[in-house]
Amino acid sequence: MVETIQWTDDGVVMIDQTRLPRVVEYVTCRDFREVAEAIRSMVIRGAPAIGVAAAMGVAIGVQKSNGTDFRAELEVICDTLAKTRPTAVNLFWAIDRMKQLALSMEGKPLAEIRQRLVEEACLVREEDIAINRAIGAHGAPLVPDGKRVLTHCNAGALATAGYGTALGVIRAAVEAGKKIAVFADETRPFLQGARLTAWELQQDGIDTTLITDNMAGHFLRAGTIGCVVVGADRIARNGDVANKIGTYSVAVLAKENGVPFYVAAPISTLDLTLSSGDLIPIEERAAAEVTHVFGVAVAPEGIGVANPAFDVTPNRYVTGIITEKGVAYAPYEESLPRLAASR
Repeated sequence: MVETIQWTDDGVVMIDQTRLPRVVEYVTCRDFREVAEAIRSMVIRGAPAIGVAAAMGVAIGVQKSNGTDFRAELEVICDTLAKTRPTAVNLFWAIDRMKQLALSMEGKPLAEIRQRLVEEACLVREEDIAINRAIGAHGAPLVPDGKRVLTHCNAGALATAGYGTALGVIRAAVEAGKKIAVFADETRPFLQGARLTAWELQQDGIDTTLITDNMAGHFLRAGTIGCVVVGADRIARNGDVANKIGTYSVAVLAKENGVPFYVAAPISTLDLTLSSGDLIPIEERAAAEVTHVFGVAVAPEGIGVANPAFDVTPNRYVTGIITEKGVAYAPYEESLPRLAASR
């Protein structure tokens, strides 16, 4: 399985997802600003993977710190990483985890703090892989045997430290012996489904068919899709889900055609401080992602462009939310806090 991100003696090494599937290339980030730019430019993307990258970004930032004003330096590191992408809550969760650890060690030798932060960042990565496998184990029984699964965007190994959330559920179902196939939405405008999900599943030998985003309704109505499984970037307390733009449309179409719509995400993606998805900040990305494809203009010059990277799916369209601690069902105001508090 592909290695998304690793800590090495040379720096934070991550696969460049902007070049997949045509080129498989790894980049090395040697300081926290390079990690921040990799997150901002989507060299690495996917909420859990961004969280791991942020944790490693804090760790590598402190490696370069001279320790003269530790708190001020730590604040700059964390603030720079936090300003990269606003929607994925895992980013802020990981930064806060690393920051609190660093502050708890204030006054100790800098070498000891540095080593402990590296260990913690690597632990975040290892925990993420284990969490994804647990999500897969909880989600696999929900996948109907002998049917297709529709997924939108990429919530696989590339979007995490390994194995994946939505694709983790699919992988676990295949490992359990279920005969399933996958429809992967292309996911305009950044084409994560076409470039990343299709590539990942092809590498695993899982039967996958790529479709354009506007074909989803046609195939949902045809009756061959047993369920929809997607990831998430932030989930509000009431079960509203922010995920890649186009997810809301798929959810509405799934409900109209009686197809279960599942969200697979770790507990760290829950934002129980937000009462509803209306409060989730939505990232707006560059117009060129819409007007150009791989650098080639496909729209008239000077045309106005809107490019929100995410949309919010209201909880009424969500059949269940699959986490590493189990599956939450409506009413989510009760089930999500209960799962988050469970051990």
